[in-house]
Amino acid sequence: MYLTRFSLLFLLLFCANLSFAQYKLWYSSPAKVWEEALPIGNGKLGAMIYGGVAEDEIQFNEETLWTGAPRNYNAKNAHHYLDSIRYLLEVGNQKRAEELAMSEFMGLKSETEDNSEWLKKVSEIPGQQDGPSAFSFDDSRWKNLVVPAYEGWESVGLEGLDGALWFRKEFDLSKADLLKDWVLDLNRVRDIDYTYINGILVGNTKGEAVKRGYKIPKNVLHEGKNVIAVQVINLFGKGGIAGYKDTTQHIGLVDSEGLKHSLNGHWKYHVQDANPPKVGSYQASYQPFGVLKLSFPHETATDYKRVLNLDEGLAEVTYTTRGVQYRRTYLASFPDQAIGIQLAANKKKSISFKLALGTKHAQHKIEKVDENTLSLTVNVKDGGLVGVSVVRIKLKNGTARMVDNTLEVKDADEAYVYLSAATNFVNYKDITGDGYKKALAVQERMAHQSFDEFAQAHRKDYKHLYDRFAIDLGKQSQLATDVRLTNFDKDVDPSFVALYVQYGRYLQIASSREGTQPANLQGVWNHQLEPSWGSKYTTNINLEMNYWPTEVLNLRELHTPLFQMIRELQVAGTKTAKSYYNARGWVLHHNTDIWRGTAPINNSNHGIWPTGGAWLVTHLWEHYQFNQDPQFIADYYDIIKGATLFFKDVLVEDKSTGWLVSTPSNSPENGGLVKGPTMDHQIIRALFNIFIQSSDIVNSDAALRDSIIQMHAKIAPNQIGKYGQLQEWLEDKDDPENKHRHVSHLWGLHPGNEINKEATPALMDAAKQTLTMRGDEGTGWSLAWKINFWARLQDSDHTLNMIKMLLRPADSNGGSYPNLFDAHPPFQIDGNFGGAAGIAELFLQSHLSYIEILPTLPAYLAVGSIKGIRARGGFEVDMVWDDDTLSTLQVRSTAGKPLLLKYKDHTIQLDTEKGKTYRFDSNLKQIN
Repeated sequence: MYLTRFSLLFLLLFCANLSFAQYKLWYSSPAKVWEEALPIGNGKLGAMIYGGVAEDEIQFNEETLWTGAPRNYNAKNAHHYLDSIRYLLEVGNQKRAEELAMSEFMGLKSETEDNSEWLKKVSEIPGQQDGPSAFSFDDSRWKNLVVPAYEGWESVGLEGLDGALWFRKEFDLSKADLLKDWVLDLNRVRDIDYTYINGILVGNTKGEAVKRGYKIPKNVLHEGKNVIAVQVINLFGKGGIAGYKDTTQHIGLVDSEGLKHSLNGHWKYHVQDANPPKVGSYQASYQPFGVLKLSFPHETATDYKRVLNLDEGLAEVTYTTRGVQYRRTYLASFPDQAIGIQLAANKKKSISFKLALGTKHAQHKIEKVDENTLSLTVNVKDGGLVGVSVVRIKLKNGTARMVDNTLEVKDADEAYVYLSAATNFVNYKDITGDGYKKALAVQERMAHQSFDEFAQAHRKDYKHLYDRFAIDLGKQSQLATDVRLTNFDKDVDPSFVALYVQYGRYLQIASSREGTQPANLQGVWNHQLEPSWGSKYTTNINLEMNYWPTEVLNLRELHTPLFQMIRELQVAGTKTAKSYYNARGWVLHHNTDIWRGTAPINNSNHGIWPTGGAWLVTHLWEHYQFNQDPQFIADYYDIIKGATLFFKDVLVEDKSTGWLVSTPSNSPENGGLVKGPTMDHQIIRALFNIFIQSSDIVNSDAALRDSIIQMHAKIAPNQIGKYGQLQEWLEDKDDPENKHRHVSHLWGLHPGNEINKEATPALMDAAKQTLTMRGDEGTGWSLAWKINFWARLQDSDHTLNMIKMLLRPADSNGGSYPNLFDAHPPFQIDGNFGGAAGIAELFLQSHLSYIEILPTLPAYLAVGSIKGIRARGGFEVDMVWDDDTLSTLQVRSTAGKPLLLKYKDHTIQLDTEKGKTYRFDSNLKQIN
């Protein structure tokens, strides 16, 4: 009887302590820029909600709208040069190895057209006496543009524009100024410039990486008015006068004492020719689709609030104008594959607005489908994809009419807007689909359901995922989210940490669902035609980091888009392995895209990195570790085996040590092309371990398994260098002053586990020294990775410091934007996911043979509770703690595996039954 009463008391106490907060991002004003807008998504569609009062903007994306088309990415017989590149690295001639690799070992670009005639044509104008370079040229009809723009003229209003442009600006000099020696400092220009002062050519340079510093002859300058004219020729990508990344440094005239006459500001500009020949690219870029614009007869508003409700998976805007309370609700439904917007008010006949569609794509058309429906068709420039979006409105009373492809609604009680979108993409080899047919079919399926039914289907689907996990770290602040972000560094708000974790889970639900593409560099959100790094899939950290929280934060189904990509990459990577290494199996280098390119890209000093596929295989193993389903390993065994065969074929023996090493490769993205980077060897050892265990699970390939066991022992080991650091390379050449954002050689600490406190304490100390040398600063994703590193080192104070750095207002060193998007800068979603995963490591770690509870708990997070956090071995854990001490613990066994628990100095081991729950007190004493 005593035990029964005690168990009941425990359950009552446990349930009472597991009362979880609701989480919202909220703001007291509309978004002014994209990084303030609120994201919604269903894996296929993503949208950013600005929430303006008079003008609302919903910028939207569809996951398969990319540049390019299916094609061959592989250079034929590149492996003929492999031994030569290896030899050059062996004898220490890195420069020549990189040159040879750049010319013979990179992937194929898409189609490139001859540009000689075009360049000759646009170059005929410079120097003409009455042309745009002339002092007296009349530029009064030219438009204005802000100069410089480090991210290109695309970032200040000229998106999608390539070609030849002219820029002009006037500036004044005094008589004393004419006595000085002046240098014109433009820093960087993208890509070719012809620069004139008062009609005289002072400089001409090609290449965006080359600094422009042009000495100005004294006789060229005038007292009073002077004119600078620059012809900028940009064949592809970002264009314009870029200036400095640090915007506090101005472009302008610099004298011998370093004083600068600033030329920052508005310049006149004219587009000379916007149709340059095609320039090939190594891989494709993710594209924005369009904009839904809603215009309201509301000039001012009070009681404004813009909210992203994480618990319900929707956004809301509320305000009052002329005594009427308005509410807009926005959600992206996975069951219905559409975005829905409800417009409501507390007074009948108050909903009046105009609805229009727009896009940045030059090739597009907007058409009336019927009296309540519009369509937008976009053709991606120089690509094979065509996208179609369809928007339809339903009204509760009121009227609607179509005027010049704008829907006008008057005097409705409520209005409902539904947006669908699709492309002709079928799969990475097939673009024969019908986007219009698919988008319209979505609308037809929803035609006979109410908005309440639409919202309820979304809610049920969303909460099935979201409600599996809960976290409470204390009372929620009532301050707006942007204010909390500003204050967090100086006044740690524990509930803000919990909000960030749930926001990470929300973003994954919104950007990675069953049957969709994986979350890319920006999830499923992008508003730029020229997104940074193509908003594609960078596989030397960023794609993998997107999926770090998936298992531990109880969203295992959301891993499936990545697994499908791995299947496709195996097919594509098999051809690359043969072409580049004459090897069996499959390989992936440091980037891929929707067309599944697997060859090296960009530059030989960082693009030849063959362990991307091996790293992705570890995600298959992680999924197995958390779920313990041997059938999953059987389903993916050929992929695991193929990745292993590749390295069985390509590892070579280092002559000086006898170790097996990976060459050529690099340590992302630091130090150039090398032999034997530490990160490669850590990943390959992990891959070999996975194969060894997998082949045993499926009872296959015993002979191959034995040979891999022998090879595993010969792979170059981790080494401790002269500074006590973990060496990044075979040689002890780490620079203690190097603050590079990548700390790739700590992969074995996280996400790997071969560097750990139980088996390799000396390597743990070396990893800590490496982090100390490299420093805390880094871009957003780098800060997130360092959270995970310090959590694994179980340094709670330092881990909290890294969380503070991630949760600070974005600047050039990273942080978070007002909408809590991670700032590289610019936006990269990997930091959101990596940060959420790193915070989870504070509360539970299961990468060794046991589950450790509260291993890295900072003092600031001394009180809290978690429900549904998952551990390797097939366990779900609920816990409550108070005053830095565990109060109650509950573990559910989902696979019936043995359980080994550790909390401080307490350990317990027991066999479990599948589906059974086990309860423990603060000393890990089991409670029946």
